[in-house]
Amino acid sequence: MNSFAGKVAVVTGAGSGIGQALAVELARAGAKLAISDVDIDGLADTERRLKAIGAPVKADHLDVTEREAFLAYADEVKEHFGAVNQIYNNAGIGYAGDIQVARFKDIERVMDVNFWGVVNGTKAFLPHLIASGDGHVINVSSVFGLFSLPGQAAYNSAKFAVRGFTEALRQEMMLAEHPVKVTAVHPGGIKTAIARNAIMADGIDADEVAANFDKQFARTSPQRAAQLILNAVHKDKARVLVGPDAKLLDLVVRVTGSGYQRMFTSFLKLSARKPAALHGTAGTG
Repeated sequence: MNSFAGKVAVVTGAGSGIGQALAVELARAGAKLAISDVDIDGLADTERRLKAIGAPVKADHLDVTEREAFLAYADEVKEHFGAVNQIYNNAGIGYAGDIQVARFKDIERVMDVNFWGVVNGTKAFLPHLIASGDGHVINVSSVFGLFSLPGQAAYNSAKFAVRGFTEALRQEMMLAEHPVKVTAVHPGGIKTAIARNAIMADGIDADEVAANFDKQFARTSPQRAAQLILNAVHKDKARVLVGPDAKLLDLVVRVTGSGYQRMFTSFLKLSARKPAALHGTAGTG
């Protein structure tokens, strides 16, 4: 991980979960950190951890959906550190609710944070990454950017969009011969608070969803997820599947094609659970 020493890394959603773990692991590897979140208390906690390690850190409240603020933030980070080498577009929110009952504003909110937040971050920092001569864009999609589930249309839409955006960006950087690498991240079930903080459609028990996710799906720690992501960045991988569940589900989709849809719906029926009980998997990333 010596390749991170002295690099300036930007991490959104750094107040908890994967974002916080990424910031800590980057600090331990010798990077300089620009961290942001809408969670002021969580952000302050991450800042304390980074300073305890001895890493240079700039911490700012940032809503990734506010484009003009993001553009200004990118310039501020560049001015503060003199260069920017990496951005980890990690900020995200979960959602559970069937299309029939989902409110337009909730679908829009999920897209604004999970997709447009990634677009805003990428566009804001890309000129600085190119200018650095050694840039890297790391966009967090999800295992739900590889397949869909009932009740997750909004989340699936955003994470599939992040995947397409990121894969196209990688090819564009290669064709233009820009010194910027690009990696798409697809986490499986990670032990974070995203399921507990998710937006829920009317009639869904948020506590039940969170408890079900924590018990059945959260298998990988944020720290392990961060290590796998940074290893993929170090090796310039186009994408990284985080967790054994992500690898297994990716294989299922590759083998069955669209057949996975019938498999999953059959499983939901046989399990005698409401689909919403499985929607805690929105915490995958």
